[in-house]
Amino acid sequence: MYNISQIREDFPILSRTVYGKPLVYLDNAATTQKPLCVLDAMRGEYLSVNANVHRGVHWMSQQATDLHEAARETVRRFVNAKSAAEVVFTRGTTESLNLVASSFAEGFMREGDEVIVSAAEHHSNIVPWQLQAQRRGIVLKVIPVDDGGMLQTGRLESLITPRTKIVSVGHVSNVMGTINPVREIISIAHAHGIPVMVDGAQSVPHFRVDVQELDCDFLAFSGHKVYGPTGIGVLYGKEEWLDRLPPYQGGGEMIERVSFEKTTFERPPLKFEAGTPDYVGTHGLAAALDYVSALGMDNIEAHEQALTRYALEQLCSVPGIRFFGCSPGTEARHDAVISFLVGNIHPMDLGTLLDQLGIAVRTGHHCAQPLMDRFGIPGTVRASFALYNTKEEVDMLVEGIRRVVAMF
Repeated sequence: MYNISQIREDFPILSRTVYGKPLVYLDNAATTQKPLCVLDAMRGEYLSVNANVHRGVHWMSQQATDLHEAARETVRRFVNAKSAAEVVFTRGTTESLNLVASSFAEGFMREGDEVIVSAAEHHSNIVPWQLQAQRRGIVLKVIPVDDGGMLQTGRLESLITPRTKIVSVGHVSNVMGTINPVREIISIAHAHGIPVMVDGAQSVPHFRVDVQELDCDFLAFSGHKVYGPTGIGVLYGKEEWLDRLPPYQGGGEMIERVSFEKTTFERPPLKFEAGTPDYVGTHGLAAALDYVSALGMDNIEAHEQALTRYALEQLCSVPGIRFFGCSPGTEARHDAVISFLVGNIHPMDLGTLLDQLGIAVRTGHHCAQPLMDRFGIPGTVRASFALYNTKEEVDMLVEGIRRVVAMF
């Protein structure tokens, strides 16, 4: 049984008040709240076995190393990677994407070579490639988005040329919640011998992601969006690709031997983990993944899908509302995110007034300005759901919007 009341007890912050009103937290696409088990795991490590990992021979260092590497194995199981060597710890999705953009461009791209992204990408999957374009002269190509917010995947074949070296796309839009057809994209790209990077920041927290089933070459996600701590994330990479990529940063941990004449590097994943890792963060991430695994990713997906459908149905009753990338009848292609505008009310005004009612939503361009330009708008209001949200909170959102509309 999916006991929402019991689940919410694991997140004490959800019981607090804001401006004297019960908190309604609907900004989960930005970051999720943390269950007590995650906080307890991190506190426990700091109190009992806090020591630097891998290099120490003393007992606490060995214990901390065991926890750190156990966390890597937990991630491996969670995404069904073949080997723990395919799991690289980073600071989050953004660093994972920057790592691939930098190392892949350095190792495999020359001036005039091409990377294909989509018009729905988060800035973290656009700007790193633009930096490489400035430094190395590579070319960005863009899969367009239709009026309904769906990628025009049929255009991908026409974008591919002999100079195309990699495709990098989001699994789920952080603005619209649209679930992109990444399996189809990967199949098309692989038919041309092109690897695919998947931004899984908005998919991994919401439904089961199996990297072997997807057959993606790289996948990134962030701990803080899947009920774990901030500042920790994951880059999954097929072992053959991680072996071939040059290091992203240099320093301790990632070396085999250093001399002033030559330095040799460790095998993956350590090759990409220069310096002291956030070993307490990895332990917290493992606790978060164990938590959602115990609830069941299929159960979480079913709960959030039902909640998204209910929210769309209720929001349709608001006069003047218009949705972006989602509408009733097409919910199956969307997950846990609804972006909208109401009449001529500026999204920041709507978000600010909802905040006074204790309702936390996100407003603005959501780090996706090219997508805003595509729709000809400055931004949207975004309500995003998590495993602990309820229909009652949706009702409070709808009632709050109605109160704001009445003011205008």
